[in-house]
Amino acid sequence: MTILIAGGGIGGLALALTCHQIGAPFRVFEAAETIRPLGVGINLQPTAVRELMDLGLGDRLDGIGVKTRDYGMYSKLGLHIWTEPRGTWAGYKWPQYSVHRGQLQMMLLEALMERAGPDCIETGWSAVGFDSGADDATLHLRDRSGQRKSVKGSVILGADGIHSTIRKIIAPHEGAPKWGGAVLWRGTTQAVPFKSGASMVMIGHDGLRFVSYPISKPDPATGRATINWIANLTYDPDADWNKEDWNREAKLDDFLPQFSRFDLDWIDIPGLIKAADKVFEYPMVDRDPLARWTHGRVSLMGDAAHAAYPVGSNGAGSAIIDARKLGAAFIAHGMTEAALQSFEDEMRPKTTKVIEMNRVAGPDSILDIVEQRSGGQFNDIAEVISTAEMAEHARKYKLTAGYGIEETNASPPTIPKGAAIGPMVNPRERT
Repeated sequence: MTILIAGGGIGGLALALTCHQIGAPFRVFEAAETIRPLGVGINLQPTAVRELMDLGLGDRLDGIGVKTRDYGMYSKLGLHIWTEPRGTWAGYKWPQYSVHRGQLQMMLLEALMERAGPDCIETGWSAVGFDSGADDATLHLRDRSGQRKSVKGSVILGADGIHSTIRKIIAPHEGAPKWGGAVLWRGTTQAVPFKSGASMVMIGHDGLRFVSYPISKPDPATGRATINWIANLTYDPDADWNKEDWNREAKLDDFLPQFSRFDLDWIDIPGLIKAADKVFEYPMVDRDPLARWTHGRVSLMGDAAHAAYPVGSNGAGSAIIDARKLGAAFIAHGMTEAALQSFEDEMRPKTTKVIEMNRVAGPDSILDIVEQRSGGQFNDIAEVISTAEMAEHARKYKLTAGYGIEETNASPPTIPKGAAIGPMVNPRERT
């Protein structure tokens, strides 16, 4: 029997690569006719980078991303609040990477097709339903012409994102994703990197925030790199906003005037915005935690299971970790309902905490504390907030999100080298 994966995004592809690594038969069904490198920049914490390295993808990841060196916070007036090292500079055994989301997805796709062959993923097929029996599960699919087909497997994983059809069936009364009033405008611009050259910076406060970091290495000839940036404004949550248009090209007039007031000598925020090829608008949404993910031989992973506000740099990484935890569960329990329940029992409580924490106390809330206490103006940040308070806030967030330094370094591999499900396969066919 086979593991059926609904969705060929980062989580679904990471699960497919994991299945191939452990010798578990699988098939991936992706709604898009052609998988393209869409999106903008994302960050991968060391916990997720470790899993990609254990999949034999470390060199490929280094070829498309930047090892994030530090993370700095600045008030709306450009005053320095706090900088902490990241990745190996912080003491992790593995780096943190900033990377273009689409390039990461294409890297996973290319590796999967090289290892498992092009027939392992079928594009143009959307999940529309499922049946779960005592011994197998059936995934119902439809293409754009309306043609339907059904495929039997051992288990089904809904990796079909925040608008998951599989989730809608498991939780039919849930409704649309929740918008709390924040809108993100995102783009990439060719420019010279700032600060250390591999810095991630966050400027402003809740309601007026700018985040930026490089997602490519500098061009040797020009010194320019691809700089990812995010402009964040908040509105009344009851406002008449187009919350369902998740990825539309934006008009600069909708947000540039508010960010033109930033006048910093080390980063040209209005210039970065104006020089972007395209700017996309995203209402910042999440979903309430579910009481369960698993329905018989069907379960959820990634954003389909636990979509959270995009703060803390752990969205895509969480999907990768889900994939690896599922692989470990399949090794321990086989391709069974017990494996899905074991995965859920471990991961649902953890991701529930992240969803709830990201709504009120993400790592960026230090900016809000400073704004509330000082209006962003100070001579000495220690008179506003102590280094100890900021360090403790950062430490607690990492622990809750699952990437505390000591805990990450001390944890054993999710999938031990050579571990497999059922009969061993040819080692040369596995990473």
